[in-house]
This record gives sequence, structure tokens and C-alpha cells, in this order.
Amino acid sequence: MAKVRGAVVVDTQRCKGCNLCVVACPTKTLELHPDEVNDKGYHYSYMKNPEACIGCASCGLVCPDGCITVYKVNL
Repeated sequence: MAKVRGAVVVDTQRCKGCNLCVVACPTKTLELHPDEVNDKGYHYSYMKNPEACIGCASCGLVCPDGCITVYKVNL
């Protein structure tokens, strides 16, 4: 079975920091940015631990605003 690495792209301007993607991530890849905020004043989600991402897309499925796109790469 091939190993899969994922990459999460977050539309930071649309993200409202609801934290659902962070909770849904089984590998603890995502986190809300502790310091920076978007134009609306929300702490947005970002990949804190990108090497842990397995491309499962759980974060994208639970995002209520469709801010997350997940890409998979076979290694």
C-alpha cells in the first residue's frame, strides 16, 4: 500500500475560526492561528504540523463555509 501525504489549503479570508476542522483532524495537523487574524477579525485555521497530514479530508467535510481544500499525493 502506497503512503499518502496530504496538503490542506485554507481560504484564510473566508475562515471564521469555528474550530470544527481542528477537532475533526485525526492527526492534529490543524490549529487556529494564535496571533494572526483575517480581515474579518477571526483567527483562521492553518497547518501547524504539515508532515502529519494523511489527506483524509475530514477537515474539509466538516467545514461549514467550504474554506478547506485537501490535496493528496502518493509517495
